[in-house]
Amino acid sequence: MNTQTSAVSANMSAGLMSIVKKNAVPILFAILSILSVVVAKMNPLFLVNEIITRLARNAFLVLALLIPVSAGLGLNFAIVVGAMAGQVAVIAITHWKIEGLLGFFLAMLGSVPLAVIMGYLVGQVMNRAKGREMITSMVLGFFANGIYQLVFLFLVGTVIPMKNRSMMLPDGVGIRNTVDLFGISRALDNLWRINVAGIRIPLASLLLVVLLCIALHYFMQTRLGQQMRAVGQDINIAAVAGINVDRTRVIAMILSTVLAAWGQLIFLQNISTLNTYNSHEQVGTFAIAALLVGGATARRATIWQALLGVLLFHTLFVVSPSAGQAIIGIPQIGEYFRVFVAYGVIGVALALHAWQARE
Repeated sequence: MNTQTSAVSANMSAGLMSIVKKNAVPILFAILSILSVVVAKMNPLFLVNEIITRLARNAFLVLALLIPVSAGLGLNFAIVVGAMAGQVAVIAITHWKIEGLLGFFLAMLGSVPLAVIMGYLVGQVMNRAKGREMITSMVLGFFANGIYQLVFLFLVGTVIPMKNRSMMLPDGVGIRNTVDLFGISRALDNLWRINVAGIRIPLASLLLVVLLCIALHYFMQTRLGQQMRAVGQDINIAAVAGINVDRTRVIAMILSTVLAAWGQLIFLQNISTLNTYNSHEQVGTFAIAALLVGGATARRATIWQALLGVLLFHTLFVVSPSAGQAIIGIPQIGEYFRVFVAYGVIGVALALHAWQARE
């Protein structure tokens, strides 16, 4: 009896250790989030509202990363290119003064052609950088950002005519640093919003996230989705099986870029303000950090990991300044703590995943 009990206990311990190892990253950040909430002593109603708002605002962008991971393209820092396509569309509809839900959906529609072209070009570059996709996508993001800055800082108002003077810098060349998106402000969020015991829930935005989750689930079961998975598992075997590897990777990048453009539009209508020259800069970093916190890796990511990651990362992101201030007692330290959390989670998550891979 004692031998059987010991065997059962040993099996349970081994099973528990296996679960902890496989889920070390989300467990670590769940503990950090709980401790930070306790230390910060933040109003629970405010915290819940913030988390729901951030989930509706950021989940679409994080889900845009799943297709490239499945296709073996790694963590796609180049979703910043898709975010730029969304911002170009929102600048256009603001210039033409198209407001409300119509303006928002026209921005979504208008962002598609540019996102498809940019996604295609990024995919072509990725096919020439097999095995180095992540660093390549990061550099491509910086390169695209340079072109974006050139267009909206120097070409708009000179080469590109702009009649809406309220959007221009005082000398008539370049877009203002901040553009008020009053025309589409909360256009999607306010379409269907409920209030439950003081908790404001933007159901329309969350429904769009749910629809994307369902679409991704069924897409990965289609022939193209299965081909992407095969390419992600082993390029050589996929090629031998008759799959056009390069074409499949390009399609994955195009889909990710279009989804990123739409995700950025959802983000901007919630924020109601466009920081013309830096709204897109941290899109890739924050989305990838959230995905990694949820337990994903550069080779495998699921819908549940993406949603869990958004929940944990943004909980920590909301409470970290207050927690940092409570621990150290200096208000400015709280903001530094937020920056540390935002950038540090990627390094910690990748290190833990590397440790798991060696086990």
